[in-house]
Amino acid sequence: MIRKIIVIDREKCNGCGLCADACQEGAIAMVDGKAELIRDDYCDGLGNCLPACPTGAISFEEREAAAFDEEAVKVHMESRRRQEESKQTKASACGCPGAASRAIERGGKAAGESCRETGIPAQSQLRQWPVQIQLAPVTAPYYQGASLLIAADCTAYAFGDFHNRFIRGRVTLIGCPKLDPVNYTEKLTEIIRRNEIKSVTIVRMEVPCCGGLERAVKTALQNSGKFLPWQVTVVSVNGEILEQ
Repeated sequence: MIRKIIVIDREKCNGCGLCADACQEGAIAMVDGKAELIRDDYCDGLGNCLPACPTGAISFEEREAAAFDEEAVKVHMESRRRQEESKQTKASACGCPGAASRAIERGGKAAGESCRETGIPAQSQLRQWPVQIQLAPVTAPYYQGASLLIAADCTAYAFGDFHNRFIRGRVTLIGCPKLDPVNYTEKLTEIIRRNEIKSVTIVRMEVPCCGGLERAVKTALQNSGKFLPWQVTVVSVNGEILEQ
């Protein structure tokens, strides 16, 4: 049949992955660092991916294409969900001590204060382990009553006082939507839904690909069915806070 469907210009695509995050049908995947329409019958032709693209690489065309198949999309998305759960299970069961969930007790002065006043090396403000979104458990005692920080992993390198400004007093989860081959939305939804989270702080870099993390968190907040206070802070590549 002839119908409207998206087309992706690989020359314009910068590989940020925002369109893949925005596509609720899983029709777009990142292939060799570029966005690609993987099956015509997964694309509903509504174009949720268009506004997500920062380079204008996505447009519509009318051509011969398989009809949108809602049932095939459901099977596809369920398969993706199971694959993600399988990866998480394997990571937890691999026997690696680094994947074991644990709370970390902190006391004393803030990191910057101890360093300035006494010359003692700055103290970490991290309250739990692991911190990678892909490795973090969906439920854990340290989530209960916690303020949640969800940050792009580059932010801690760009912003010098990251521990005191953002990590202190929060449970921290980090990730990179460009490098991690998963959509964080489902897992973050379950973390927010199944735990007594007080608030959510998102810290991202100014680069376009970091928009995928912000989008995933906002979607998770909506899907969780909870109304929580949240805020977004954008950090520039030279370490300045641009928005808050």
